[in-house]
Amino acid sequence: MPTTLNQPSMDPTPIFEFFRGSYGSELLTAAVAHFDVFGHLSESPLTFAQLRARLELDIRPAIVLLTALRAFGLVAKNSDSTFELTPMAVEHLAPQAYFRVNDYIGLAADSPGVIEIVERLKTNRPAGASDDDGAAFIYRDGIESAMEQETTARHFTLALCGRAKNVAPVLGERVSMNGVKTLLDVGGGTGIYSIAFLERNPNLSAIVFDRPEVLKVAAEMAREYGVEDRLECRPGDMFTDDLPDDCDAVLLSNILHDWDVPECQQLVKRCAAVLPAGGQVMIHDVFLNDELDGPLPIALYSAALFTLTEGRAYSVAEYSDWLSQAGLIPQAVVPTLIHCGVLTGEKSI
Repeated sequence: MPTTLNQPSMDPTPIFEFFRGSYGSELLTAAVAHFDVFGHLSESPLTFAQLRARLELDIRPAIVLLTALRAFGLVAKNSDSTFELTPMAVEHLAPQAYFRVNDYIGLAADSPGVIEIVERLKTNRPAGASDDDGAAFIYRDGIESAMEQETTARHFTLALCGRAKNVAPVLGERVSMNGVKTLLDVGGGTGIYSIAFLERNPNLSAIVFDRPEVLKVAAEMAREYGVEDRLECRPGDMFTDDLPDDCDAVLLSNILHDWDVPECQQLVKRCAAVLPAGGQVMIHDVFLNDELDGPLPIALYSAALFTLTEGRAYSVAEYSDWLSQAGLIPQAVVPTLIHCGVLTGEKSI
């Protein structure tokens, strides 16, 4: 009998929050001991551009760091778009504060995790899988990627599937496939999200579009879950190759957070272009608050994404803007599991 995707009886969200918690201490230590964020802001409120210039950071790392500090409740944004210290930070992290704890936090300044995140913030580049031009979890032409090597591609793909197996059946249950004949799963990995939809929609077919080594795992999964007759594995580069246009809906599940803004905008437009009128692009991901001030678990996950990929977490407002630019009409977010949700953009009829 084929395996069936079932929802977990226990919500594993706390496990992921515990796992990502280390980024909180590393970012705070970096802000205190390496970038003197609280010293800069103790002098006067600063705009994002002014603070970024003081810290000598590019836009992406500055957003990741500042989002975390706002989620910690240590930095606040004023009505004039300047940033200042909160009362807690004034009392405990300002350079001349009587109750300052900066030196205590600074005891971790040279720990390997802190040194690593400081390097990532300064260089605005992900940790390399094999060399300074490489990346572990992403593939793009010109990047040395572990996803092109059979052993490492299999390892990373199956590792990422650990979370996906929990979330996929919830996604399949909560998002309707009415009117959809073929789903295009861009960067679909193991295909587990497509499989969840196929199990609940017997007339649906799916195309998983990914790198050849990754698709070897997807083909195995399709056989394991008994949907190999309705799931096609099609190799390609989502940034340079033609995307399949024989689809009614496109799924981008935990894909865009791997890339910086220009690449995200490009990919959303490419996906929208292959859809017929009435088609939809479904962005399944985590979402920061529109003000980029939390939630804390997503701010820390954003730091993890920043460290390992070329992206970060984004807000509903950012995603909605990209959908609108691509000629799609954003819909309300449908929550799934482990902080994820689905934001759909519909193509005008």
